Amino acid sequence: MASEPLPPPPFGAAQPIEAAAEQLAAVLYNDQGLVPAIVQDDENGEVLMMAWMSAESLAISLAEGRTVFWSRSRQELWRKGDTSGDRQWIRSAWYDCDGDVLLFRVHQEGQGACHTGARSCFFRSFGPMPGPEPAVPPTQEESPR
Repeated sequence: MASEPLPPPPFGAAQPIEAAAEQLAAVLYNDQGLVPAIVQDDENGEVLMMAWMSAESLAISLAEGRTVFWSRSRQELWRKGDTSGDRQWIRSAWYDCDGDVLLFRVHQEGQGACHTGARSCFFRSFGPMPGPEPAVPPTQEESPR
């Protein structure tokens, strides 16, 4: 059974970013050709997830204005939200002082960024929880994805 196509992005959601060649050349990839990419909610600053990017996925992400990552387990590109509908629309893109970590501020669409169904992948802490505990996401079996 063919899946229904995803609805178009909200008006003005995709904001391509033109990076200069020297900016792209400043990104340092590991020996597997990957760089860690942190994704942060543009509205409230919450860290949503971390994933890996290749030079190709970085270029596509900037061109499309939507996060695209490299799956180390599947050895392929994946667009965040293609199956879940939880797309991430890039609002700004940054690289750190060493060029070995990327940061994307995004508009998170849908339920959240984590494959467990949680809004953020960072819902577990070491030691006692500081402040109120976040809502526990559904287990893999309960997750609608």
